[in-house]
Amino acid sequence: MTRSTPPPTIRVLVVDDSGVIRRVVTEALASDPAIEVIGTAVDGKSAVDKVAQLKPDAVTMDIEMPNMNGIDAVRAIRKTQPKLPIVMFSTLTERGASATLDALAAGASDYVTKPSNTGSFEESKTNVREQLIPKLKALTGTRRVVGGGAAGAPRQVPVPTPRTRTAGKPRAGAFQALVIGCSTGGPDALAQVLPQLPGDLPVPVLVVQHMPPLFTRLLAQRLDGNCKLTVAEAAEGDVVRPGQILIAPGGKHLMVRRQGTTVQAHLTEDPPENFCRPAVDVLFRSASGLWGDRLLAVVLTGMGRDGEKGATLIRSVGGEVFAQDEPTSVVWGMPGAVAMAGQADKVLPLLRIGQEIAAMLTRGPTPVGVAS
Repeated sequence: MTRSTPPPTIRVLVVDDSGVIRRVVTEALASDPAIEVIGTAVDGKSAVDKVAQLKPDAVTMDIEMPNMNGIDAVRAIRKTQPKLPIVMFSTLTERGASATLDALAAGASDYVTKPSNTGSFEESKTNVREQLIPKLKALTGTRRVVGGGAAGAPRQVPVPTPRTRTAGKPRAGAFQALVIGCSTGGPDALAQVLPQLPGDLPVPVLVVQHMPPLFTRLLAQRLDGNCKLTVAEAAEGDVVRPGQILIAPGGKHLMVRRQGTTVQAHLTEDPPENFCRPAVDVLFRSASGLWGDRLLAVVLTGMGRDGEKGATLIRSVGGEVFAQDEPTSVVWGMPGAVAMAGQADKVLPLLRIGQEIAAMLTRGPTPVGVAS
């Protein structure tokens, strides 16, 4: 009887200047047989050296450390390891959120909430385990070269082929709105896509990025400084106007509804969908009911399947859907789910998406306002 080869473990380097946090993270990860902590580091400089020495499959990284902070360590690691998954530990404060966005801009893959000093050791372990393990598994999924630092030839996990797209209904006129959904890797993807949109874009743009409260406001402020269009965190009752980008606030679903002659943003605290609030499916569903076949949707890098059902609905009423391709996605979960379901009209590399959007939205007659 032939025994199947057990799946290789995910080899993780844990970086934090706090001995307590290193122990919390190490013990939390040790609870999963698919993960092995192969080393620890107490500062950024040591982390850079140990990445070169141990060749881990992933790294967990604190931000504030002596000698070299986590952000500078990410920059240094990215010079030789452009694809190595790095997960930052962030505090839910304005300073922590700002530093986390700096780390993501420097090349970090994702972040989790750092254990607080108020909970017990076991509570901290549970919190880390529930947040961190799914992200490590997603980030080291299809693109991970197994055994990067171990003896023997590495094996690349195969990438499935997307299904041929299903036929959609023909569109009756020019697009009237753009909706975008993203998660892991999304802030960097948005920073590359949105600045490519022209300042005279004739349609409104609505974005769901999976992030907690405070983070989305700071993200909107950063994008506003780099885009030709105005970018803001959505507020209840905001008029949805052409040439404006509204980002769903953390902790609230973003919907759109018609009020007289205008379209307005509507925020709810309805239950999470796909374990997320805001959820991409909620925005896509709401927007498809309002704009129908005049809606263009884009699903960028992200963990999970949020956006797949919404994309299917949008295409069923004649709208179109773009998905980011696997090689340029940090995690090909959300866009991959759309592509694998045959619901992507185009599967594009990140650097082409902004150009394709701009071409699609400025082609043909300019829509009058945002209402049908």
